[in-house]
Amino acid sequence: MEDALDYPTLGPRAEPRETAVLSDWRRAEAGNAARLAYVSGRLGALDDRLRRGPEGWRHRLALIEAADLSWFVGDRVGQDRLALWMALRLSGVQDDTVALARVGWAVRRLTGGPGPEVDLSAFLDRRDPENLADAAEPFADRASGWLDLMAQATDLHPITRACMGFHLWGLAGLGQQGDRMEAAVTAARIAAGEGKGAAFAPLAMGGAGGLRSGGASVGRFFHWLDGMDRALITAMRHLDDIESWSARTDSMISALSGRTPPALKKAFVEWPFVSAPMAATLTKSSRAAVQRNITWMEAHGLLREVTDHGRYRIWCAKA
Repeated sequence: MEDALDYPTLGPRAEPRETAVLSDWRRAEAGNAARLAYVSGRLGALDDRLRRGPEGWRHRLALIEAADLSWFVGDRVGQDRLALWMALRLSGVQDDTVALARVGWAVRRLTGGPGPEVDLSAFLDRRDPENLADAAEPFADRASGWLDLMAQATDLHPITRACMGFHLWGLAGLGQQGDRMEAAVTAARIAAGEGKGAAFAPLAMGGAGGLRSGGASVGRFFHWLDGMDRALITAMRHLDDIESWSARTDSMISALSGRTPPALKKAFVEWPFVSAPMAATLTKSSRAAVQRNITWMEAHGLLREVTDHGRYRIWCAKA
């Protein structure tokens, strides 16, 4: 994003320059065609697996991706803090609630719903204030240059379009506090294309190196694909682990009575980290029943406690 100054400014009077930008990204796609096909195949495999898997997998990956993106943008929100915020709106004394809200927005957008190119204002939750200064440019006007350029690039692969849109974000005047998070989430949704299982393409799970590259478009796209490849491998490993854990848990809790054990298992599939109050809310069970079953699952090697804070104890599935 910081290195995007070598691109021309986008806007209604920049048609010839926009043509040059599109040509530049078409060359970048052609120069990385083999790598693009390989990464696209990995994304297709993830999409198919999520389409056939439980709904909780998509939510789990969205939480992990949003938390990792928060480190990329400097918010540094851990998965445990994010889970407590999303489920119970709990935050610590030292937590930045603005950052938590920003990452929570990312989770919601990565989970599903209309994409950014349907209604960018609604996707970003951006609205101009009623008392907008006369000299200020309305958001719709600032977004139009970016949307117009993206519309002209429909011949490019969705992954290429996502990379292009990410690197042109600031030049379109869309930047504000947290704009890198918005740009990354928007790109993740665009890269997923028409996927039926994966609502987004992972970009940060294997490290956000692909989001930091500068230089020429062909080099940016190469690093983007490299970062996506690592993120997709990481996402698949997360699914491998939770699928194996689910099968093992099903066999071990089958002898238990009541609705709490299977509901608790579902909660740990959907959320990477779970506290007892979270579990009670998610399973609609009593705190006593939840704590009793968590203790049993921990004793049988299904759960692992990751904190020792008494009231705010948190567990995760033990792979």
